[in-house]
Amino acid sequence: MKSYEELYEIAKTCLSEYRFHHSECVAKRCMELAKKYGADEKNAKLVGITHDIAKEMPAEERLTYCAENGLEIDAVESHSLGLLHGKIAADMAKREFGFSEELCSAIRCHSTGKANMSLLDKILFVADMSGVDRKFPDSEYIVELGNRDLDECVQYILKKIIQERMDQNKKIHWNTILALNDFME
Repeated sequence: MKSYEELYEIAKTCLSEYRFHHSECVAKRCMELAKKYGADEKNAKLVGITHDIAKEMPAEERLTYCAENGLEIDAVESHSLGLLHGKIAADMAKREFGFSEELCSAIRCHSTGKANMSLLDKILFVADMSGVDRKFPDSEYIVELGNRDLDECVQYILKKIIQERMDQNKKIHWNTILALNDFME
């Protein structure tokens, strides 16, 4: 598996300054949450720095990557190609960086969530929305909630995603709905 230093340089070369800064903030927040909730800090840092590695890949390149690497594109992703970045980044992490399935899972679901999220899945999901670079109207609340109750914070973010998608009249990925349903059981 590639080291954090190697992954840091890879992210730095393939992301804009803005997106790279975001990835640094997420890596830092992942480590904070991992320490608080008893997860592996090294793994948390690795997924944090690499989670958006495919975020700025052009749409056509995303489609080509999926076709060439056997990644299925579901009905919602075909209308929101931006969602593919997690799936592609997870595949790259496995193929090129030597990541385990546990790490790939966190990267794969960091935008949508999923049913039966692992601790690392939850940490990256929350960290992505609560790094110091985030300036949402409720950013401070998300940070505070993440520090207090990780599961409650995941639920809050899932509801926020669903509400925003509804307000924008956009399709909601079923993994987001399945994730929220899983928490409500």
